[in-house]
Amino acid sequence: MNRVLKVTGLARSTYYYGCQHLDDIDQQDDPDLLTLIHQIHTQEPKYGAERITDELHNRGHIINHKRILRITRENGWQVLNYHKSTHQYHSYVGEVGSIAPNRLHQHFITDRPLQKLVTDVTDIRWGTQTLKERLFLSPVMDLYNDEILDFNISSHPTVDFVLDPVKRVLDNLPNLPYRTTMHSDRGVQYQHSKWRKELRRHRVFQSMSRLATCLDNAQMESFFSVLKAELDTKNYKTKEALIKAIKAWVNHYNTVRIKHHLGGKSPVDFRKSAATNRPELV
Repeated sequence: MNRVLKVTGLARSTYYYGCQHLDDIDQQDDPDLLTLIHQIHTQEPKYGAERITDELHNRGHIINHKRILRITRENGWQVLNYHKSTHQYHSYVGEVGSIAPNRLHQHFITDRPLQKLVTDVTDIRWGTQTLKERLFLSPVMDLYNDEILDFNISSHPTVDFVLDPVKRVLDNLPNLPYRTTMHSDRGVQYQHSKWRKELRRHRVFQSMSRLATCLDNAQMESFFSVLKAELDTKNYKTKEALIKAIKAWVNHYNTVRIKHHLGGKSPVDFRKSAATNRPELV
């Protein structure tokens, strides 16, 4: 190597840079690849370079994500900035019931399905975005694959409103060799005796975030942020239209929208791909 560099007069750094970018030089003007990337960007405008790369891999095209990043930048196919919500629903009104310990401690990763479930409530607005024009959403997420197992939509964030999707999930829990933990914040609904009684009935551990620590339920907070950004609620003029859009988006999130940390699979596809060795995932 030293002799080659000496004879050619090529700097070592230049040589290695060329080796690392041969793929880009050979294929950067491939019109079929550009068309495919543009197609993916059009279908999923919120996909960044990593998820576009994952989708290309799913379709049999093995390409470096740095190259995809360059192409998206050059063609203006980058993700638009997410808007930051100017309003946020808080259900904590003090200690009006029982406070459970924080069992997750921000350890959101698990290789066991239905071991760690999280839930929360957010408000989503339509029309002119007033307090009278808002719906409440309460989903239940499995941290194994970030799948929304069930959810409820209502105009009033009551205890029964948050309990209904949890009951449906817990009533369908298979026999597992480990106990399930249900994590939430300290909202008034989760301190209620009806909530605690339902968890005890299914031998489910209750876990709560620390006071004023949203990072303790970061996975659910992230889900809400993505949902509101991708829904663009200002486009919905009626409550019925917003309800329809929420249901469609959650289905899309579960079955189509890929995640980089799930190996480029959607939550449902990730669960099904592991079902061969883990029948409880089906």
